[in-house]
Amino acid sequence: MNLHTLLAFWTISILLAATPGADWAYVISAGIRAHAAVVPAVFGLFLGYLAITGTVAGGIGALVASMPLAVTILTFAGAGYLIKLGISLLRHPPVPKEGHERETGTRRWIAKGFAISGLNPKALLFFLALLPQFTNPGSSWPIFLQIGILGIIHTINCVSIYLMVGFGARTILSSRPKASIVMGYISGAFMIVLGLGLASEDIMKLLHS
Repeated sequence: MNLHTLLAFWTISILLAATPGADWAYVISAGIRAHAAVVPAVFGLFLGYLAITGTVAGGIGALVASMPLAVTILTFAGAGYLIKLGISLLRHPPVPKEGHERETGTRRWIAKGFAISGLNPKALLFFLALLPQFTNPGSSWPIFLQIGILGIIHTINCVSIYLMVGFGARTILSSRPKASIVMGYISGAFMIVLGLGLASEDIMKLLHS
């Protein structure tokens, strides 16, 4: 692996991390609810992406991707969880709160973040499709190590962006309760749309198979 390859991957990774998605919606809702919730929420996302990196680097990801039933189960699990969180945000839109979350609340934010990123089949397929393109079979470094390094680079980029998004949402919306509620509704609706989109893709594949 050379510096040019790493810089090219880093650029693509930053652009992808800066694209709004379910992760953005999640950290925005965390930022609105409590300042102390941002770091646990992002840490959960970090753990999920780290797990996917290990899965892909270890070769398990390719095995899972080659099993249509496994991908379908993962897709519906991820879609269902996104829809569940979206409905929860619509029913209980976040409003700024003072103080720190309790220990149980911290664990809950971490668990939700891990589920959002770790159960995302798009993330798994993205890692499988993109990371190998930036590896060098002729390198003295084994492929699994190269994939691991690239996965960690992308994970760090995501964490950096998500922290800025979460704390930015907290700073901008902390004194605007009505705007916070509206943003909560938008985030919830966005999660539901993404979840339905994930599920509908697999349903269409099943119908045409």
